Parts: sequence; structure tokens; C-alpha cells
Amino acid sequence: MSTGTPFDRGHTDGLMSFLAASPSPYHAVANAAARLEKAGFQQVRESEPWDAAPGGRFVLRGGALIAWYVPESATPATPFRIVGAHTDSPNLRVKPVPDTGAHGWRQVAVEIYGGALLNTWLDRDLGISGRLTMRDGTTHLVNVDRAVLRVPQLAVHLDRQVNEGLKLNRQRHMTPVWGLGESREGDLLRFLGEESGLPAEEITGWDLMTHSVEAPSYLGRERELVAGPRMDNLLSVHAGVAALTAVAQRGSQPGTIPVLAAFDHEENGSQSDTGAEGPLLGSVLERSVFARGGSYEDRARAWAGTVCLSSDTGHAVHPNYPERHEPGHHPLPNGGPILKVNVNQRYSTDGRGRALFAAACERAGVPWQSFVSHNDVPCGTTIGPITAARHGITTVDIGVAILSMHSARELCGADDPYLLANCLTAFLDG
Repeated sequence: MSTGTPFDRGHTDGLMSFLAASPSPYHAVANAAARLEKAGFQQVRESEPWDAAPGGRFVLRGGALIAWYVPESATPATPFRIVGAHTDSPNLRVKPVPDTGAHGWRQVAVEIYGGALLNTWLDRDLGISGRLTMRDGTTHLVNVDRAVLRVPQLAVHLDRQVNEGLKLNRQRHMTPVWGLGESREGDLLRFLGEESGLPAEEITGWDLMTHSVEAPSYLGRERELVAGPRMDNLLSVHAGVAALTAVAQRGSQPGTIPVLAAFDHEENGSQSDTGAEGPLLGSVLERSVFARGGSYEDRARAWAGTVCLSSDTGHAVHPNYPERHEPGHHPLPNGGPILKVNVNQRYSTDGRGRALFAAACERAGVPWQSFVSHNDVPCGTTIGPITAARHGITTVDIGVAILSMHSARELCGADDPYLLANCLTAFLDG
């Protein structure tokens, strides 16, 4: 429910700017890194030695980022407090041979990434963004943030039954158009080279995707809602950066080491070198322990006291489909972050985790809600169970309640991003 009086909308304004500037996971981690550097964090490279000095550090790998703050009071056995999130969102991604077309239309071949709500990508102005890799191995971000692509829907006159149920073939019906004429090999790369000032003939690799060019915006009579892309799960990434930098800038001396782990590839199972099921987080935490002179025994002691809040969006009760929700658990926008529970471990929360989360919300003065799926509706999952199982650490699944999850444009309460950030700050500073 709405609180009536808005909370600090400066955080939500910042979130909308972050969403707009982060059309791909690569842009998201670059923007997060820039905010960390402004707060005094330093990038360290995996291929170089790490020192034991206190302060903020971060590692970038592809579309993933791990950042941590070592207080002066830390010992090699000091446990970690981790906020986990992910940088990727369902979308349309460019195929290895991108130039295609038919019947006088030039098109771009795409593959469906993650569990996209396909109909939301129809008749929407799309840009193209991602990462280009050059012959010399260097990478460059590219973002054509204007309307260059569109997936046109078939007119109702040619499909009289469409309003009785739209059926989309992922191979045949989702190919966007971007011009007229005969498609030629190399067209897209030449275009992106011109846009980014790079020689097209030197582009030998790419990780490209489409994005809606419609800007995030407040919505509602009292602007109590926010509509925008990629809230699942850049909302949590942004809140995690805000929380980590707040703890670092306070000069706090918590009895733990606060960490932000923003992974890629959550939407397709997390099985990659930058996903939660890969070794990245464990490697970074271990190296942090060893850089401070720790042993394997110190590492084991640190892990034993470590806790992770896996922050991802969850489902707000939908007013038009209340029967799809568990009747005793109806999270609402602006009601505060949600605690996500599933006894079959699709979420990793248990009773101890619930108490830890409740304590963080209480310290922050933040209300919170519970979420559990309807028994007849299969439950999704997150990086939470993966993190708990892979690293053997206590993990709690939380998030913000939204509508239209996996749509090209999602909806949340305008106060909830701020409430989540305050909860995460209290958790990391606890």
C-alpha cells in the first residue's frame, strides 16, 4: 500500500537514471563501478597480486562485479555479509550471423534470452547495446539508444482470433525489422562500427542485445509507482551499490566484511564463469582472506559466520489475477521488501534467515512483507539456493514486489527501492 507521504525519492531518481544508462549487463557493471570509484573503491585485477590494506575494492569480469569493503578492524577470519544480485534481464540477443531479412525487409536475427514475456517486445521501439570485442582482444561498450529496431505484430485483420490468445513462434515471429531493401552480410557490424567510432573490419566478437528506448518514469495519480525496464534485477544491484558505499563512507567498523556480488546469467541458470554457480565469488572471498595473511582455517572460520541476502524481485499481488497468488500472502507495492520462502528450496530462506532479515529491517526502521507461491503455481528460483549450496553459507532470499516481471517494462512502488537500500545498509553494517 502507499504510505501517503513519499520517502526519499532521490534514491528512486537515481535508480531510474541507472536503469536508463544500463541497457546491458556490461553497462550495468561499468556504471556500478563508476559509482564505487566515486566512493573511494579501487578496482583490482584478478591477474595481479592483492594487498592487505583496508578499504574498498572491486573486481570486474564481463557482466559481473564483486565489491567489498575491508574495515581496519578486520582479521583474516572475519566473516562476510554479502548482498547477492544479478545484472542480466530477459531480452532479445543478436545471433552470430545477424544479417537477415525477407520480402524486401532488412532484419536482425535474434535469440530469446531467458524467460522473456514475448508479447511485451512487440511493436516497441528498440535500441541495441552490449559489448564489441576487437581483433586485438580489447572490448568496447556500445549503446545505440534510439529507435532502430522493431518487432511488428500481425494486424488484427490478418489474425481475427488474436484476442482469444496470442501465440508467438520464437523462431519465426520475433525477428525485428530495421530497414528496407536486401540484407547484406556485415550490415549490422558496419552500422555499429560507425556508431561507436570503431573499424568494423576489426570487430571479431560481440555480445549484443536489444532494449526498449522508452525512459523509466513515475506513474500514477500521486507518482507512487515507477515503470521501467530491467528492474529484475538492476533494482537490487543499484540498492546494493548504494548500501555498500553508504557503509564504506560512514567509516563503520562492523564485525563483518560487507560485500556486493552482482552476477550475470541468472536468467538462464547461472552456469557460467560470471554466474552464481561459477567460482567467481568463492575465488574473490578466498583471495581476500589470503591477502590478509589468512590460512585455510581462517577461511573456514570466516565462511562459518558468513550470511548472504540474495536480493531479487518477486511478485506483487496482481489485482486482475488474485487467484494466481497464495491467498494468505499478498505483498503490495510500497509495503517494503519481501522475504521469499519456499520449503522445497527454490528459495533458500529458513527460520534463522527470517530472523536475520527481520532484525536488519527493524534496525533500518523498514516495514517488510512475506512472499510464498500458490501451491498450484510453480515457484521460480534465484541465485540464493545456488549460493547456499556452492559455498555452504547461510543465505536468505528477499527482494521487492513488482508487477509484469520479465516484461520489457516492469512496475514497482516508488518507495520500495529506497526501503530496500536502507534494509541492505543495515544488514551490511550489522
